[in-house]
Amino acid sequence: MYPMRTRYAPSPTGYLHLGHVVNAIVTWGVARASGGQVWLRIEDHDRRRCKPEYEDGIREDLAWLGFIPDDEAPRQRAREDRYAERLGELEVGAGVDDPADDGPFGA
Repeated sequence: MYPMRTRYAPSPTGYLHLGHVVNAIVTWGVARASGGQVWLRIEDHDRRRCKPEYEDGIREDLAWLGFIPDDEAPRQRAREDRYAERLGELEVGAGVDDPADDGPFGA
């Protein structure tokens, strides 16, 4: 069995708040209790509101609280091409039966 690997994924659209801290306590607690790892993943998909100073603040606050990630997962934005590719495969009607027609799942 592989050790647990989980992620903590704040969005740098503002500074760390109490909800983030509670989530960090649970995430790190579960991972450490099982001998697992926590990876930091920056959810930077909101280009308008994400700011470098918020990301820096989140990292500093996590370190101050003692939550040091074991590694980093790719940023949300780093995989945009892959997401677009997969969304293209999910076009309307791509392998999905319409329950309103007379197909295998139809009326």
